[in-house]
Amino acid sequence: MESAQKLASRFREVILNGTWIANTNYQDQLSNITWQQAITKVSSLNTIALLAFHINYYIAGVMNVFKGGNLEIHDKYSFDMPEITSENEWNKLLKTMMQNAEAFAKYVEEMSEEQLDNTFVDPKYGSYRRNIEALIEHSYYHLGQVSLIRKMIESKNKGNTISA
Repeated sequence: MESAQKLASRFREVILNGTWIANTNYQDQLSNITWQQAITKVSSLNTIALLAFHINYYIAGVMNVFKGGNLEIHDKYSFDMPEITSENEWNKLLKTMMQNAEAFAKYVEEMSEEQLDNTFVDPKYGSYRRNIEALIEHSYYHLGQVSLIRKMIESKNKGNTISA
């Protein structure tokens, strides 16, 4: 159980409340962003909203397996975000992401060592542990992008030029 609790804590750290690795987390980075900032395109980079959608897509998809469902997510659909046209839609995405993250962490912390080491859906995907760790690492990768894009948008809003 100790490994499961550590994994859940690491997952919460990147999404909900940590500062140890990146000195920030998704909740911190996304909480003070308007919907207009979230959908702002900077050069050829993904938008902040699209990156939040992308991470939530994987959280929800992996959690579906935790609940006994099938693995129904596919990389090719992981950026198929519905258009965000209001603050309400942006806030709904954020709320869903944070709720999914907390529910995901709760599933993880209840896993036994045996379950963590069990095959995740198909041997080609490795173990549950490997998939949880991959989601943590994947989340940090995109958190760095969110942080940089946010800085670029804020710099542009202050009248500075952006080169990306």
